Amino acid sequence: MSRERAQRRAAREAEAARQRVLRERATARRARRRALVRRVVPTVRRGRTGRLPRYSRGERAAIVALTLAAITLIWVLVPDLALRVGLILLLLLVLPVIVVIALDRR
Repeated sequence: MSRERAQRRAAREAEAARQRVLRERATARRARRRALVRRVVPTVRRGRTGRLPRYSRGERAAIVALTLAAITLIWVLVPDLALRVGLILLLLLVLPVIVVIALDRR
């Protein structure tokens, strides 16, 4: 009787060891996969990086709206096509300076 129990216990322990090895392999595979994904996928930077996040969504919307309004006014009020295009290009060229002067917080 005790020999049978010992054999069953040995079989259970062997099965548990096999299951433990399978779990460890799966865990190692998952860790390798995560490490590979971390290396390949670029990290997402939170916070203020780049040029656009410097201003809030409302400020950016105001910049776009006012620029479109100025372009519309130029298009409506200036009769000559070449002068229209020139003024619009000048506006777009000077727009970053205007934005920095108007909205810079320094």
